[in-house]
Amino acid sequence: MAEYTQQDLPVHIHTEDLVRLDDGTTIRYETSGEAKDIMLNDDFNAACQLFPGNEFIVNAGGKDFRVSTSYEENCLVEAV
Repeated sequence: MAEYTQQDLPVHIHTEDLVRLDDGTTIRYETSGEAKDIMLNDDFNAACQLFPGNEFIVNAGGKDFRVSTSYEENCLVEAV
């Protein structure tokens, strides 16, 4: 498992990876078929389910971060 910080953005994460933002918010995902369940912090319930070509905006510390996915086995996390 790799752990990334806000300074590493933009970064492609895989299922066991984690992004920890400056305010402490964490972003990770689990695969659910073609969809990816996006989890925030220690919650085991998905904040959203992304299908290829979709995106989800996370607001943390007064800043916006985009989580997007394609058909590849990763998610892109970037500041917007």
